[in-house]
Amino acid sequence: MSNILKIFKIGGGIIDDEQQLRLFLAELAQVPEQKILVHGGGKGASQMLTDLGIAPKMVQGRRITDAATLDIVTMFYAGKTNKQIVALLQSYGVDALGLSGADGNAIRATRRPVQEIDYGFVGDLPLDSINTGLVNQLLRAGLTPVFCAITHDGQGQLLNTNADTIASTLARALADLYEVELHFCFEKDGVLADINDEQSVIPRITAEQYQQLKAEGVIAAGMVPKLDNAFAALAAGVERVVIENALKINEPVKTILCQQ
Repeated sequence: MSNILKIFKIGGGIIDDEQQLRLFLAELAQVPEQKILVHGGGKGASQMLTDLGIAPKMVQGRRITDAATLDIVTMFYAGKTNKQIVALLQSYGVDALGLSGADGNAIRATRRPVQEIDYGFVGDLPLDSINTGLVNQLLRAGLTPVFCAITHDGQGQLLNTNADTIASTLARALADLYEVELHFCFEKDGVLADINDEQSVIPRITAEQYQQLKAEGVIAAGMVPKLDNAFAALAAGVERVVIENALKINEPVKTILCQQ
């Protein structure tokens, strides 16, 4: 059995489009190596909150998770979205197992402390948050774990946790056991030098180049925390980090991140 482990993360842009989600999962089924999928929640949770008369609360692009919001995102992320993805993967011949961080104590988070902003029931991940023994057992049994963005604190409290951070932390934790590749999948073919030019994919970015591209404003907004997580993973021993189009994961066009 190959010792390569590919961890894929998809976000709301793919999840919100059923056709794109199906196409991505069909591509994922063609990946021969051991794999893990981490997914966000998409706009469905916000729509459900609105339908129930609960206004979604966002500060600086981040969701404030009060008790009512936590109930809804848990139902949507760990329930509907996670199980739909698992069902589709099963239909494509992938023996997928849907998990939150609470299942099997797979991912134990700490509630984010209140500083300038109280994010509510939001979890941060220390380096020892991953139950690597459990995840390794699942992989060795031939299963493909599918993690949603819900974790727990070990004291009975569920926590909403950033899916990029979950993917990065899984990659770092498993780097001692596997040759880990971390794949962030979204609607673009990679990191673009010109946001208005789909063909301007930067094929390779080093840590030094990343700092320069940030300073120049080429990489900005939501891509910054994603790449911060990516380079932290590389520094912790992850073999390879890839930014790519979710529908082209088996094609060569992508951005590969490297230390130097």
